[in-house]
Amino acid sequence: MYRTVTVGLDGSPESRAAAEWAAREARLRGLPLRIVHVAERAPVPVAQAPLVGPETSQHWIRPVPREAAEGLRVRHPGLDVLTEELTGPVPEALCAAADSAELLALGSRGFGGVGGFVVGSVSLAVVARAERPVVLVRDGEQAADEHGMDPAGVPSAATPFRPVVLGLDVDHPDDTLLEFAFDAAVRRETPLRVVSAWPETTASYYRFPGDAELKDDLERSHRTALAEALRPWRQKFPGVDVIEASRCGSAAQVVVGAARDASLAVVGRRSRTGFLGAHIGHVTHAALHHIAAPVAVVAHD
Repeated sequence: MYRTVTVGLDGSPESRAAAEWAAREARLRGLPLRIVHVAERAPVPVAQAPLVGPETSQHWIRPVPREAAEGLRVRHPGLDVLTEELTGPVPEALCAAADSAELLALGSRGFGGVGGFVVGSVSLAVVARAERPVVLVRDGEQAADEHGMDPAGVPSAATPFRPVVLGLDVDHPDDTLLEFAFDAAVRRETPLRVVSAWPETTASYYRFPGDAELKDDLERSHRTALAEALRPWRQKFPGVDVIEASRCGSAAQVVVGAARDASLAVVGRRSRTGFLGAHIGHVTHAALHHIAAPVAVVAHD
């Protein structure tokens, strides 16, 4: 199957917000939008009715993608919108759908009780297993949220995009992750802010002679590593305004803080599976739960 921007839709408000985002992304990429819905059984009383057959069972699941597709075609004229019904366990079905997509968009609910966003078990399972990029979109996400304010201070989708923010591990800079982030910035015609964190040493700075010099040396070393990692990508994408930010502190806090004004945050996930199965890592976990902008998780080696 040819590449698409794919969205998982279950009829919830957050999945509908993801569908709207995916439609905008499909237009940016010049690709069709594919809406996938994992079929569920009809309600038990209906399923046990004597006159229920396969056609009636399908009636319970078809309106969700069909009605969503009709609305998206109206709101995004000229967009090629496809629909597909899938069966089987939801995470596995969505991962399979992602295999033939440029990316898969999923919804994420609003703030939870601890001041972060609620990422459901299905979304986390897909993020941890999918080999293609997965983008989580918050409930209530609007096109204007990804753009700057207009001259009157009003949110507007007609203004330039906010920056794309990439969290990068300079010790393991991956080409797949970097290319996704640079490409996203090109399509949005916006700067790419690349942030990388380096840990503070266990010794407190300025306590002993030479501590300040040690901190300066560590900072220069990390900034140099970040610049070297980005050098070939600056050459490959000369039109992208790249903002480098090397900061001391927790990598999770640095990435979350840098993405407060982002149109899109991009983080990575190692595709290798450990002893306890696939996992997403603490930085990506923090990004999914605390960044308000859409978060793209890119699997890499």
